[in-house]
Amino acid sequence: MLSIMRDYEWMTELDLDLHSLRIVRAISDTGTITGAARVLGFSQPAISQHLQRAEARLGVPLVIRAGRGIRLTEAGQLLARHAVTISSALDAAAGDLAELAGMRTGTARIAGFPTASSTIIPRLLHTMASQHPGIVVTYIEAEPPEAIGMLGEGAVDLAITFSYPGDRADPHRDVASGLHLTPLFTEEVVLALPARHPLAVEEAVDVSLLDRERWIAGCPLCRGHLLAVCEAAGFDPVIDYETDNAVAVLNLVAADVGVALLPRLALATAAVPPGAAIRATAPVSTRDIQLVSHAGAVRVPSLAATIAAIRAVPGADWGLTPVGAVARAAAQ
Repeated sequence: MLSIMRDYEWMTELDLDLHSLRIVRAISDTGTITGAARVLGFSQPAISQHLQRAEARLGVPLVIRAGRGIRLTEAGQLLARHAVTISSALDAAAGDLAELAGMRTGTARIAGFPTASSTIIPRLLHTMASQHPGIVVTYIEAEPPEAIGMLGEGAVDLAITFSYPGDRADPHRDVASGLHLTPLFTEEVVLALPARHPLAVEEAVDVSLLDRERWIAGCPLCRGHLLAVCEAAGFDPVIDYETDNAVAVLNLVAADVGVALLPRLALATAAVPPGAAIRATAPVSTRDIQLVSHAGAVRVPSLAATIAAIRAVPGADWGLTPVGAVARAAAQ
């Protein structure tokens, strides 16, 4: 606590501005001035000039050159650590002011993963348009690591993401302080295999019996999950095909060229062709879906309304199980 107070007193005495904090945070996230300029929507010279003025005003260097790139100094790293917390505090302040003014309008910028784009997101946008017409909601598709990065950079307000239990590459493990994770759903990960495959007659297929199959892998996180599942079953999968397009995966399976693991959500809007079969895996495999936001987001009316609408989406329509239902079932 004493260290935090000293940092605060030091920054206050040196008249630190919010734009400098945003720049330093963006450099920390992207690793370059060019990347920071792209994220913040400024030119590279403008970012460089602002940094020079900030360093002159503060009396300490914030960045140093390292080979062809740059890295933050100790002072720059200190500011980057404070930036996320300060951003959350600003969200909270904006929320308090909005409540005081009775604001009923606003914006909500959302990032979400591909299979959410055709299921959760359309339902959410319909709800927001009908129940909160004054709130402008925008959406961009991004895999979880990118979505979390965009949230940290301030490019979006909310990120709908997924992760696999026990995944060593889980991007949520590095979620910065000041960000909040809300579990939403758990979904089953199923096996897609050719309908004429001998194991297609089983309701649940033992993964260890698939050690000689050719596999179709998806996005990096899904590929990592496939590797982990097969490792637990005692073999390394032979991955001959890679695509994160669920329709393509199902048609490759129907063509009898390989087998694949697919999250249940991927089947919600993709018709299973006649030559493919969907079966449970043994042991059961699952994926978690969650919402990531700044800690102060619930105090911003437009974001609070959007978060409530996200949590109210009926995941059962696509075979998703609300996290609360999982906990209740485990307790029984």
